[in-house]
Amino acid sequence: MNALHRQRLNRLEQALKEKNLTQMIICDPLSIWYLTGVSVEPGERLFVLYVRTDGTLCMVVNRLFTVEDQDIPLVWITDTDDGIGILAQQVDKTAAMGIDKKWPARFLLALISKNPDVSYVNASECVDGLRAVKDSEELEKMRISSAINDRCMEAAAAYIKEGMTEKECAAYINNLYREAGCQGPSFTTIVSFGANAADPHHRPDDTVLKEGDCIVIDMGCIKDRYCSDMTRTYFCKTADSQYTAIHDLVREANEKAEAMIRPGVRFCDIDRTAREHIEAGGYGPNFTHRLGHMIGLEDHDPGDVSASNTDIVREGMIFSIEPGVYLPGRFGVRVEDLVIVTADGCEILNHVDKHWKVIG
Repeated sequence: MNALHRQRLNRLEQALKEKNLTQMIICDPLSIWYLTGVSVEPGERLFVLYVRTDGTLCMVVNRLFTVEDQDIPLVWITDTDDGIGILAQQVDKTAAMGIDKKWPARFLLALISKNPDVSYVNASECVDGLRAVKDSEELEKMRISSAINDRCMEAAAAYIKEGMTEKECAAYINNLYREAGCQGPSFTTIVSFGANAADPHHRPDDTVLKEGDCIVIDMGCIKDRYCSDMTRTYFCKTADSQYTAIHDLVREANEKAEAMIRPGVRFCDIDRTAREHIEAGGYGPNFTHRLGHMIGLEDHDPGDVSASNTDIVREGMIFSIEPGVYLPGRFGVRVEDLVIVTADGCEILNHVDKHWKVIG
């Protein structure tokens, strides 16, 4: 384990202490990699990191997987072992147990039955809080991932032509990511033409692009484990003046929200700034989702920019700002950037022009 991972584990132990917990079971493979550098994709098998605030650690891992020697004790199990019974022998049976929210019930219920006198607490926020604030190495990886995404967005906008299908355009984007050395898209690439754009999570189909259609492209890649995400909205050959006005309204909402980001501001107030601008333009009911989400090792890391999130922004956080307006059966527009919170504002990671543009 290197110094960075030791530092992260120390911070986790402190976070547990602040919740009056002395132990935690972590199952999310991404969080385990973040804390230890060990990468395993366990599928349905038991794989956990056990952490105690006195510095005790162990990792329960199936012999099916290859894990290099660690200075973390490895507790090996096989498919025929009672893995939960073995784990139950490692933990403190006299203290409350912090649990990862992603741990399957089949494991948790089995552990409860073996150690019934222990209380179990959702302690995911202890790890989520660490992952939300990126260190300098993570920030640089996020910049690189977003720079690739910028280049691919510009290439996609230049490639798309009238007569193409959404599936063809999405396949082109995914191929760009492969050529750029990415692990792949960070989510299913969204390409939506015309009325399909009114569905924020439309999956590309065989719809053919025609003149006058709006074109929503929501795309992101994974590079060196870190995700990017951005959305731009274009028009094919001609643009309806009502729709370009709505695009301007959404872009302005995006810019107003980004202008107020700084440490200490509440997430709900950032959301409100964008929402009020769209409401003032007469399209409040058509902005149907939260303003943004956290991002890092996952495209949607825990945490969001929403009306219900009263937490404050902290330096080093990265999240999306993506207002949208959706007119069912007719049109949709979304403008999305990723931002890094700096000491006195934010760094916008995406540099592709946000103004509406005619392509195709």
